[in-house]
Amino acid sequence: MTVLDRPRLILPGLAPVEPGVERYWVKGGGATVLRLEGGDELTVVDWHGRQPGELTFLRPGRGDARGSGGLKVSPPVDGAAAVGARADAPATGLAALVRSDAADAAAVLAALAGMGLDPGQARAVAVFGPWSEPGETVTFTAADDLVCVVVAPGGPMAVDEQDPPSDLRLVVRRARPRTTTEAELPPPLAAPLVDLRVDRATASAYEVKAGEYIQVIDVQGRQCSDFLAFDRQRLDAGVERGLDGTTTRTLLGSAYPGPGLYSKFFDQDMQPLVEVVRDTVGRHDTFNLACTAKYYDDMGYPGHVNCTDNFNRQLGPYGIAARKGWPAVNFFYNTGVDANNAIHFDEPWSRPGDYVLLRALTDLVCASSACPDDIDPVNGWEPTEIHVRTYPAQRTFSKAVARRVTPDAEPVLTRETAFHPRISALTRRLTEYRGFWLPTSFSSQGSLDEYWACRERAVVMDLSPLRKFEVTGPDAEALLQATVTRNVRRLSDGQVVYTAMCNDTGGMIDDATIFRLGPDNFRFVGGDEYDGVWLRDQASRLGLRVWVKHSTDQLHNLAVQGPASRDLLRGIVWAPPAQPRFDELTWFRFAIGRIGDHNGIPILVSRTGYSGELGYELWCHPRDGLALWDAVWAAGQPHGMLPLGLDALDMLRIEAGLIFAGYEFDDQVDPFEAGIGFTVPPTKEDDFLGKAALDERRAHPQRVLVGLELEGNEPAGHADCVHAGRPQVGVVTSGTRSPILRKNIALCRMAVEYAQVGTEVEVGKLDGYQKRIPATVVPFPFYDPKKTRPRS
Repeated sequence: MTVLDRPRLILPGLAPVEPGVERYWVKGGGATVLRLEGGDELTVVDWHGRQPGELTFLRPGRGDARGSGGLKVSPPVDGAAAVGARADAPATGLAALVRSDAADAAAVLAALAGMGLDPGQARAVAVFGPWSEPGETVTFTAADDLVCVVVAPGGPMAVDEQDPPSDLRLVVRRARPRTTTEAELPPPLAAPLVDLRVDRATASAYEVKAGEYIQVIDVQGRQCSDFLAFDRQRLDAGVERGLDGTTTRTLLGSAYPGPGLYSKFFDQDMQPLVEVVRDTVGRHDTFNLACTAKYYDDMGYPGHVNCTDNFNRQLGPYGIAARKGWPAVNFFYNTGVDANNAIHFDEPWSRPGDYVLLRALTDLVCASSACPDDIDPVNGWEPTEIHVRTYPAQRTFSKAVARRVTPDAEPVLTRETAFHPRISALTRRLTEYRGFWLPTSFSSQGSLDEYWACRERAVVMDLSPLRKFEVTGPDAEALLQATVTRNVRRLSDGQVVYTAMCNDTGGMIDDATIFRLGPDNFRFVGGDEYDGVWLRDQASRLGLRVWVKHSTDQLHNLAVQGPASRDLLRGIVWAPPAQPRFDELTWFRFAIGRIGDHNGIPILVSRTGYSGELGYELWCHPRDGLALWDAVWAAGQPHGMLPLGLDALDMLRIEAGLIFAGYEFDDQVDPFEAGIGFTVPPTKEDDFLGKAALDERRAHPQRVLVGLELEGNEPAGHADCVHAGRPQVGVVTSGTRSPILRKNIALCRMAVEYAQVGTEVEVGKLDGYQKRIPATVVPFPFYDPKKTRPRS
């Protein structure tokens, strides 16, 4: 490809590159319903491989049969012949889904009922199977109008199996493409009270009662929407009180404006007006004015339509005085604050259908705009529409943000782990952590009590957000040998190894543990959803026959850590004769067992952890999560067990010299600089990604991870600069006040010239020069440097 052949811009996740092409996902274990017209072409893609698919083609019709809810529907009429296929298999996946309580089941039933169809006796065209390759496709062309139900069947995965249901991709090429390029709105979250389109370059006002929900949707992507809200009762009393950014920042402890949304927004009287419930984008403007006539005048565009004037016209009937500029929350506006506190902006991050969901905390008068700015990148240079829906207060919606593993991937909302009902009963201090809600600390103890419980007795913590991938197939070992730094060929069945996974420059993509379940069977456990994408890409690049399937939603895990962990688990973990007994598990080994006896909850137990203490991890299917928590909790009470949150875990792992993504490493930092050079053995002869770069870095290191002890009682924090005189020679990656050492300690990425133990340096505060904390380079791990406690 020449330079001229390359696209000028790469914009993943926006409009389809071909007119008339629609793309859909079928989630593993779920279903998707499509309407096909004569001539339409449907391609089904087994995205990750080894995922059976069931396609039920139905012809809409009429009859006297009665479906669910007493609706008048037709019996299903097989339409497989209209795509040149035979429905010669029972639609077992659809039947199982209809019988389940999954969210997909209600949606599928509602969609079919709305079309006058009853799926009760449907049959299916079976596609793919246990040996289908990743990316394998099958295509059907409809000769007539049809309803197609595509199911990706799959049930719970046992802890010793590696067959999680995975996603199917659907690509529909319409014989008669839509005449409009407008993106289709996502379905409502519930029956809406208000369903309002805000046309481009306009604004609309609407009223919302206390407790009701407001959904602001970016219809086509990369379009900003200013939002205003006023207390209706105060307006009726002749007092105008609306959202106020300064008050909100002050009450929520924000030093200066930043991109993103606060959990609540307040008025000038410090009264909360709205609560943010969901956000699928994560980047918004909460500190600038809505666009004004003056902005366009100063830019040389006098008379340009603007949000402020649009708001003034909409809010006038409510007795709200006009302004020259409205302080607004600008959803989807991609603004930021640089190191010099200067505000900058660029194209929004939002994709078609992205939204923000708010809950009104009092009766409100609201206004939303579809920003008209077309003279800079803030609306992607082309203003489009915004859509507003409101929902009844009686509905409940989970609190969540959304993450995309790649820019063109589907957004995934924050979810709860299997143990959330027990954890949420013990604390309201929860934070979003890599797509899940996890506790920061617990109400009855606090992080210091939790810390000491781990050092002296035992704790239980939820580590379910760890990303699990099943790596299977004849080339599974070859894939891992080619992508991680450790020598996987030397890994025995039942053994676990800690490793780094690097790119071709030696930078760390992630650290991970690899479990060997069999000759061609591995479980890869890392911290990042992208690990699976990377492994699949490398398998494709190398031409390997291997399947990498995501199993995080099939395996949630508790860590039981502390010197009493062996004693408390000894009485509840049962292993069959073919597996090692619990007492026989040595460091970095695992076994398949059950809780209690041979009739108990199936688990995988590994002697691994992230605390620097003796400890274990227990892995189970989410359906067994509460029973596992209860069994561990009951066994732990005689030993003084406490639950452990992320705050205490951070103290423990820094003391133990354990690294954390985004702090000790990223894809610009190699394993030697991250303090885990031991994961890159010089004796590994097989080539692996980054090997040449790492050999060079081993021979000529520039930076290494060291420990620091700080004088006094002021702690160091992540990204604090470290100096020797005026020059900066290092950067703090993590810092904490160590309860057991009674000192402030830090991990620091240091120039090798200053990495010798005993070297005196200074940690910079304020601007790095006006305030310094004396520090000394010391050995790390700070606590139990020979790992005698976890090995014991």
